[in-house]
Amino acid sequence: MAVGIFDSGLGGLTVLDAVGQRLPDVPFVYFADSKHTPYGVRDADDIYALTTAAVERLWEAGCDLVILACNTASAAALRRMQESWVPRDKRVLGVFVPLIEALTERQWGDNSPPREVAVQHVALFATPATVRSRAFQRELAFRAIGVDVEAQACGGLVDAIEDGDMILAEALVRSHVDALKRKMPEPEAAILGCTHYPLMQEVFQDALGPSVSVYSQANLVAESLADYLARHPEMLGPGTESGFLTTGNPVKVSQNATQFLRRRISFTTA
Repeated sequence: MAVGIFDSGLGGLTVLDAVGQRLPDVPFVYFADSKHTPYGVRDADDIYALTTAAVERLWEAGCDLVILACNTASAAALRRMQESWVPRDKRVLGVFVPLIEALTERQWGDNSPPREVAVQHVALFATPATVRSRAFQRELAFRAIGVDVEAQACGGLVDAIEDGDMILAEALVRSHVDALKRKMPEPEAAILGCTHYPLMQEVFQDALGPSVSVYSQANLVAESLADYLARHPEMLGPGTESGFLTTGNPVKVSQNATQFLRRRISFTTA
């Protein structure tokens, strides 16, 4: 009954933590493609090839349902995977839709035409590849009209977080927020469009100011996954063991992950 969680590195651990608390009886297998992180600087074909290889490994681990906790993979590869690659007895889901549903106050499965929503000016902070894909704007357009989205590519931020350099990470957050505000001086809401960024949520909030609503993904994805599994229990895979897999150095990745979640995490080679 295992479910797979995939990320290019350690950012998806924020999602793993949330879904594990929401669904304590479900085993989760986490895959970190640490050898190839960050994905945000890669082109779409490269991201697609790396993501499909990782998802196949999670299927081998008994996970018929895989969550792409990597926003870059969700943006650059998910639609192509779902349209032409994922077998009928498997599922691969992304992390954009729960976030957009929360922003637009629409319920899961609401397929009514797009409509005006309360929030009109939205700042999107994401990796360069996610920004280039315009996947967030595309998904938003299915649900809302008249929303102005200003995207800020946050180069270097994932690397700083993966390296545990939070001083540099904070400096980068404030620099990227300043750059965003030069383009959109008064955003009403901000989307943290990378699963690494919740670790810096307080810094984003401080830099943006108290009037800006900051949305991150972990808890929203956890609720959506619980709802999905309640409606599709058959998608719980045959795997019975939780685990942590990485393409990188398992000792180094385990050390960084332990620091990341503040509890002991032990990765093995994928």
